[in-house]
Amino acid sequence: MSATAQPLGGITGLETLQMGAARVQVDDKKIINCHADLNQLVPFKYRWAWKKYLDACANHWMPNEINMAADVALWKSLDGLTEDERNIIKRNLGFFATADSLVANNLVLAVYRHITNPECRQYLLRQAFEEALHTHAYQHVIESLGMDEAEVFNMYREIPSVARKAAWSLKYTQSLGDPTFKTGTLENDQRLLRDLIAFYVIFEGVFFYVGFAQILSMGRRNKMTGTAEQLQYILRDESMHLNFGIDLINQIKIENPHLWTEAFKLEAIKMIHEGVELEYVYAVDTMPRGILGLNAEMFKDYLHFIANRRCAQIGLTQQFPGTINPFPWMSEIMDLKKEKNFFETRVIEYQTGGTLSWEE
Repeated sequence: MSATAQPLGGITGLETLQMGAARVQVDDKKIINCHADLNQLVPFKYRWAWKKYLDACANHWMPNEINMAADVALWKSLDGLTEDERNIIKRNLGFFATADSLVANNLVLAVYRHITNPECRQYLLRQAFEEALHTHAYQHVIESLGMDEAEVFNMYREIPSVARKAAWSLKYTQSLGDPTFKTGTLENDQRLLRDLIAFYVIFEGVFFYVGFAQILSMGRRNKMTGTAEQLQYILRDESMHLNFGIDLINQIKIENPHLWTEAFKLEAIKMIHEGVELEYVYAVDTMPRGILGLNAEMFKDYLHFIANRRCAQIGLTQQFPGTINPFPWMSEIMDLKKEKNFFETRVIEYQTGGTLSWEE
């Protein structure tokens, strides 16, 4: 390698300090393969990333804010819920309880070290916290309802439709988690872009939406309103994660147009089709009969509508033209401000740092 050649990949932020090194300039910054000091947050180049970080902080919530008493009474009653309704709750908690851990692992063990921009990393750190918060929320619901915790948390290894979604996503984390993997070549940069599409566009942008619609539909019918409210806040977080991921993917495309080949586009489209099919099978599994005014075929339309949106968001041809959203109320739930409680359960005040009791 010549004296001026750069090593593969970007820097990590752990490099040895160089006294007297030049200050970082805006034009030095890049999303991937950057060699400017990652420990200097400013000057900002990607203000959209910093704004999303601030918006995420402003959207903060905690699972124990939400009153679960009505859910507990309904769950324990002998005739409060049908077996199909109970199946929906258990299946979705089983998937979600593991899903957010998978996303967190992908962020921390794979994506973070290859994104070479500090303001984007700042958002990724906030997202990682939110994924932990979501896992906390599912645990809180499972514990509150007195479910068999081992059964629900192990569902991704026992129920095929849950296991297939987890297995589909894991291979992308495993690819980037290889300690010898470095960006900086066409093949590896496309590998990173593929992982981002897998997790942001498909895992968070498709795989979560059947469960969200099912649980939130129960809440709209005044059933399991505490659980539905937990999912309402999680859905808003996930919508922000998705929007950040879309911006990240599109910025990488702008800075590295050579990655967005026709062959790569076809591969991304194939991944989206796989995601839609896996989620449809999951919809059939969780809802073998019509319930709550919903059925699996309606979810096929919903997944096609979502897939069209995801394709448009990253510059791909829509795959299911003419599909109409059968659940417009989902957008209403996402658009509500936090202080306007859709399900009208009580929210407690936050403690502030000055009122907390610290133990040494």
